[in-house]
Amino acid sequence: MSIRVVVADDQELVRAGFQMILSAQPDIEVVAEAADGAQAVDAARRLRPDVVLMDVRMPRMDGLEATRRLAGPGVTSPVKVLMLTTFDLDDYVYEALRAGASGFLLKDLRRDDLVNAVRVVASGEALLAPSVTRRLIGEFARRPRPAQTAPAGLAALTAREREVLHLMARGRSNAEIAADLVIGEQTVKTHVSNILAKLYLRDRIHAVILAYETGLIEPGTR
Repeated sequence: MSIRVVVADDQELVRAGFQMILSAQPDIEVVAEAADGAQAVDAARRLRPDVVLMDVRMPRMDGLEATRRLAGPGVTSPVKVLMLTTFDLDDYVYEALRAGASGFLLKDLRRDDLVNAVRVVASGEALLAPSVTRRLIGEFARRPRPAQTAPAGLAALTAREREVLHLMARGRSNAEIAADLVIGEQTVKTHVSNILAKLYLRDRIHAVILAYETGLIEPGTR
């Protein structure tokens, strides 16, 4: 089955470029284009794509508000949103992830990386550019110690699952976690799935956010 994608960007040439790259893939179909956030929300609600490729800065409704309406808290049937921006220091990064985005990439990425990102997000995984991961952790470092109450499911995590969550919060990939803990990568994937299920989280990005916001892990600590 094809991965159905909506491309949202206020620049026509950018939309055309993304559409050309993605449509050249045998397993990806661009079902609509949108020039602003309002059009993106309308297209996504009508067509129920697998992924919305969403620009951050657009007229009428920006990508952050559009993402919140499609994937934010309280949305009964969230759509996977992969956000793109020209600026790796964009102030929207943290709030976009809180709004429900499943990934955040920079527009200077290679075409192969764009295609891979769409496939990864469509499969249910989360994806961040390395520079965005560093910014996300840096955002937590600048904030005061969180006061959010830890969810009840946190107590249900095993010691190994807590170790995996700590390493996820450091931005480690499954392969890196496997190497750090000297276990198989498939075992890591099982632990990640268990963590998300016990904490009622959609993907690993939101597991990382929860780990920092509840004080389970603090920037700068080992």
